[in-house]
Amino acid sequence: MLTPKQNLLECLKFQNGHPECLPNDYTMIRGIPGDPCFKFARGNRVRGTTSLDRWGTTILFPEDAPAAVPFVTPENAPCKDIETWREEVKVPDIAGYCAGASWEESLAAKAEIDQDRYLTCTVMGTGIFEQMHMLMTFDDTLLAPIIDPDNTHDMIEAIKEYRLTYMKLIVENLHPDMIISHDDWGSKNGLFYSPEVWEEFFMEPYRELYHYLHENGVIVMHHGDSYLEPIVEQMADIGIDIWQGVLPTNDIAKISAKVGGRMLLMGGIDSIIDRPDVTEEEIRRETRRACTEYGELPGFWPGITYGGPGTLYPEVLPVIVDEIDRYNMERFGVAIS
Repeated sequence: MLTPKQNLLECLKFQNGHPECLPNDYTMIRGIPGDPCFKFARGNRVRGTTSLDRWGTTILFPEDAPAAVPFVTPENAPCKDIETWREEVKVPDIAGYCAGASWEESLAAKAEIDQDRYLTCTVMGTGIFEQMHMLMTFDDTLLAPIIDPDNTHDMIEAIKEYRLTYMKLIVENLHPDMIISHDDWGSKNGLFYSPEVWEEFFMEPYRELYHYLHENGVIVMHHGDSYLEPIVEQMADIGIDIWQGVLPTNDIAKISAKVGGRMLLMGGIDSIIDRPDVTEEEIRRETRRACTEYGELPGFWPGITYGGPGTLYPEVLPVIVDEIDRYNMERFGVAIS
């Protein structure tokens, strides 16, 4: 029987692969904790605090919140006008910080992972679009490409270079099997920009980033728990190996027919089941629905739509994993988790 890692790698061979069953949520992936880049970018996110990140964005993390969130207003936005972004925005010196930082903690953690059984990964939150709306109000971010395309291109280029430096530091010092790169380009039901605007401003910067990862043998998992159906072919074209976070508001069957032979589609399980009053029956029913409805589609990989392992309520995830195992046993006679 294949290991969870081997089974996923077979899926990534697409038409030439021979997986034994569907991949099961994040069970084949192990994160590498403690890398200096993550600490530099997100080390301020401490539950129960309000803080400024390296870009000057206010970050709120209430005691009772599931995660930290940016709080950007016209008054506190680091960039109050796209026209003057160069004077207002100071790109953090991540290379300078990490040059003097120790990678031993992360390297030791990576060495503890059974790398025959699991893929190693790091998470890179706050993609290009997300960084823009952490620097400006959301309205200003949406209007910027229309009112000042030249400065918008230049800001995106600066953020892309920062992100490329981040990737290079991770690859050169840690070389994970996979990077989970976050950027939400839409809401639950629609894109934030038209496909044409997304192509003009974001497509080529991301192609460059993901080309670098592929050149260095790193699998690209792009997290976007959004409605991205209109740009899925472009997503495959720029080198996304796995689109993670495929909400069921997307037409997953239609997307699979377009790109299931080139890009894995991880998700399909509605996160509405991740709540304190959910019953085991509800979790199993939603998980089974996704497996039954999409399980025979090319490229489908059932899982929760969050951008990393786990659920908000810990008791939910084991039921999801167990139900996917049950589906795999019934359909394939084997369960790999």
